[in-house]
Amino acid sequence: MSTIAEFRIPASDTVLADAFDRLPALRVELEAAVSRSEPCLWITDVERATVDDALEADPTVETATLLVEADDRLLYDVAFVEGRTVCDRLLVDGGSLLEAWAAEGWWQARVRYRDREALCLAHDRLVDRGVGVDLRRVTDVTPGSPTRTNLTDEQREALEAALERGYFEIPREISMAELAAEIGISHQALSERLRRAYGALVDEELQPTRERT
Repeated sequence: MSTIAEFRIPASDTVLADAFDRLPALRVELEAAVSRSEPCLWITDVERATVDDALEADPTVETATLLVEADDRLLYDVAFVEGRTVCDRLLVDGGSLLEAWAAEGWWQARVRYRDREALCLAHDRLVDRGVGVDLRRVTDVTPGSPTRTNLTDEQREALEAALERGYFEIPREISMAELAAEIGISHQALSERLRRAYGALVDEELQPTRERT
């Protein structure tokens, strides 16, 4: 059995708080880096010049290099100043990052742990360091238990390939660009498949909660 936890952490305790103050509409998603283990950042719906200025002015950012500019999405290779990380402290007790994103000054992350004890250790470590972490949801997953989702065949294929090739490991064992090449689709297509798959899985998991409210 493993445990999946959903966290909410203020950017003021992690990174990019100043950038969110400057750009209230800013939305950021973590992405695998092609050349290093530190995730890159997808930034959406904000003009490049505005993002460049915000990242340059943010005191938690050491360097920020634009890698991809696609329609309304920008992919940056960002190095943070020493000691500042996005969610590494959630992973020190064996956690595997499933996804992370930020908006309106808050980082949110879904992390898989081997059990609840590992989750509690990670949570308590953050609290002891004064990080305002909010544990929003905990789900125990039993291997072989029946599941029902709205995943398409393509989304399931993408998730299975990502899991088998170590995309969800920390550090990642394969980049999204490399994984996309193995599957035979574009980087953008794989990114969209994984995002839709995450959405379908989260919606399915939250549906019983919605029905009770």
